[in-house]
Amino acid sequence: MNFSDILLIILSSAGLLHGILFAFYLIGFKKKKTLTNLLLGLILVFMAFRIGKSVMLNFGNNLEPIFIFIGLAFLLLIGPFFRWYILGMTVPGFKLPKYYFIEIIPFLLVFFASLLVTKQWYETSDFVILIFGSGLVFIYLHFALYILLGWIVIKKTKNRYQSVKITKSHKAIFDWLHLLAFGFIIIWITYVLNILDESVPYIIGPVVYSIIIYFLSYKAFQLKATDLNGNAFNVNDDYSLFDEISKLMNTKLYLEPDLSLIKLSKLLGKSVQQTSSAINQYSNKNFNDYINHYRIQEAKKKLLNVGDKYTISSIAFDTGFSSLSSFNSAFKKFEGVTPSSYRKKNS
Repeated sequence: MNFSDILLIILSSAGLLHGILFAFYLIGFKKKKTLTNLLLGLILVFMAFRIGKSVMLNFGNNLEPIFIFIGLAFLLLIGPFFRWYILGMTVPGFKLPKYYFIEIIPFLLVFFASLLVTKQWYETSDFVILIFGSGLVFIYLHFALYILLGWIVIKKTKNRYQSVKITKSHKAIFDWLHLLAFGFIIIWITYVLNILDESVPYIIGPVVYSIIIYFLSYKAFQLKATDLNGNAFNVNDDYSLFDEISKLMNTKLYLEPDLSLIKLSKLLGKSVQQTSSAINQYSNKNFNDYINHYRIQEAKKKLLNVGDKYTISSIAFDTGFSSLSSFNSAFKKFEGVTPSSYRKKNS
């Protein structure tokens, strides 16, 4: 075995091990036990069987046919579980109906049929070779169909909620599911290319998987996808609360210099956490930025009012800022220029 083979084994095995450890974390060590984390963990375990078979087939000698067929059979599980996972991430209170398990019948048929194939039969029987070729086409088309079904669910959910308001949690879920779907598409393409063109190395599949699993696990933690599920799409009091906050802003409540998150919460009769959550979710800003945004819009009108020629300092205090420096900082943050530069530029 040469150095490049050793390097490929290490690379593909590292991704395989990483995927299994991530799965164990989701299933056994994650404090928040959810159906979506269980489904994602199982997908990673099934994928480990599939990719592990590829590594053994590429570098092992005389691999038993039972391992080849069982490894392929797991693709028939990954597809349905992928669709169920997407439903769990996009449907509030999603529970797995019992009749959904009909979808794993193809896996069970191929899995138990694999137990009957002997090495001698596999190497000498034309019938087995024919069944193997036909089964291979069916398995990859089956996987492609489920990727497509999952993508349709993502698209429909996104279109449904765009007419209301896409929150930070919604965006994180959509970004994560898009990345996951793209990852599966790339893995599917690498294996299909090997089937269609023998010049494409078989080991490319496990290597690509390793790269993708490292990237996806990083994005899962970055987007906090393992802390989210379909309940993020619940129509709850947050949107009504934010609508009430917006109405208060229309009364120019933001001009009060002593306006704070605590004061606003008391005015609404809500907890500080509820008020902060509503603002964060539906404005994509924290409380200070949300209030300052309104104040800056008011300040811009005064800066352009040539007839009155407000001083920068008076505008700062009139729009609710407690100091000139905080006004300058906020204005530059939102507009990219200082108030005086903005006035000169637009006068």
